[in-house]
Amino acid sequence: MQRILSGIQPTGVPHLGNYLGAVRNWVALQHSHECLFCVVDLHAITADHDRRTLASQTRDLAASYIACGIDPQKQILFHQSAVHAHVRLAWIFNCVARMGWLNRMTQFKDKSGKDRENVSTGLFVYPNLMAADILVYHATRVPVGDDQRQHIELANDIRAKFNHDYETDFFPEIQAMIMGPAARVMSLRDGSKKMSKSDASDQSRINLTDDADTIALKIRRAKTDPEPLPESAEGLENRPEARNLVGIYAALQDIDHAGVLREYGGKGFGTFKEALAALLVEKLSPIAAETRRLLADPGYVDGVLRNGAQRAAALADPIVAEAERLVGFLKV
Repeated sequence: MQRILSGIQPTGVPHLGNYLGAVRNWVALQHSHECLFCVVDLHAITADHDRRTLASQTRDLAASYIACGIDPQKQILFHQSAVHAHVRLAWIFNCVARMGWLNRMTQFKDKSGKDRENVSTGLFVYPNLMAADILVYHATRVPVGDDQRQHIELANDIRAKFNHDYETDFFPEIQAMIMGPAARVMSLRDGSKKMSKSDASDQSRINLTDDADTIALKIRRAKTDPEPLPESAEGLENRPEARNLVGIYAALQDIDHAGVLREYGGKGFGTFKEALAALLVEKLSPIAAETRRLLADPGYVDGVLRNGAQRAAALADPIVAEAERLVGFLKV
């Protein structure tokens, strides 16, 4: 059985893009793979964060995982900082990776922008920690959005160089699992930008904790163009907002764009938005209710994370110990 590792940062309320692009796919994968699902709180501190809310956001995200259908009894659900093997292997990979490799990372360029000299060094070496997150479990499959493909390629470069430098085949090759056309859900305010927890406008996203009225209002206010929906999927070209809303509907119904347009093609956005809002409420309301129920008992969620960290460490500690032996560290 293939081992999978994936995670999301606890930097705000999880949203529809997290669900359709990641967590819903994890729920399906857990029935056919050995899975580790991580709340990546170490990654969260590579940028400005609120230390007063990081712990509660970690708990909130774990509760959302469970509410979406992750089974913490069958699979491992944990928070990254609780398993110290991640940091131990990340330091080794900091010394294996090359500056030139990291300089080519497009996500660092996007996130650092024009203020590159003032961002944290943690953000720069973020991909090395991501490689450690995966390889410390000898995971071979990582479900990611297409924007993360470059990080998986770098992780394989690090793996290959480690194996070459230390004359071993210890770390296995990683394969990115690009999870279908709904893996990239865009902002409701700008169809050219990915839906994000960090967007200043809450109107740009559907949070998994939004109530029915909030969802309906956000969809009614979602940016569109003046033309009716096209009759075919080809008509969505150069119409990013229309393509995004049709894509969301298609993903929620497990059909393709053409299937949506067979029903709504030629109609105005008013009719379509009402149908989309109703569908979102139908699919997300149970998740919001279950999240609230779980967070009413924070001790339960903390217990799940504690148990998951112990199970994850049991897998990771022997692997990082062997990596340290290969590097040449003294073991006494």
